[in-house]
Amino acid sequence: MAARSNARKRAFQILFEADQRGVPVREVLADWVRHARSDDRQPPVNAFTMDLVEGYADKVKRIDDLIVTYAVDWELDRMPVVDRNIVRLGAYELIWVDDTPDAVAIDEAVQLAKEFSTDESPSFVNGLLARFKDLKPSLRRGE
Repeated sequence: MAARSNARKRAFQILFEADQRGVPVREVLADWVRHARSDDRQPPVNAFTMDLVEGYADKVKRIDDLIVTYAVDWELDRMPVVDRNIVRLGAYELIWVDDTPDAVAIDEAVQLAKEFSTDESPSFVNGLLARFKDLKPSLRRGE
């Protein structure tokens, strides 16, 4: 499972970079893949990372709409960039990746928040993703 955790971390880093640069996430993914091919010191971007990033890219509008709707007292552009992208990735995996158990998707997002964000972030990420978990059947229908 460490391989999947690392894949999630790389997917988060790609989403974060795209957000910071203000470019489409697929453009950053392509840059990472190209760089890994041309620099043998860089590990390749594995299939799970690519699936997460591509899946997120396909659902980006829906995911951002969900975050805006359910993140009480938080506007998307005022949310810390790290937290925003952890929640984006976690929401995609939780709602649309059927082979990941809900608890694992939430826990992995919380672990990313612990590693990359503030002390308050893990509880924020956990709370918002738990809300999505509770609403998952209706969220999928609203595609």
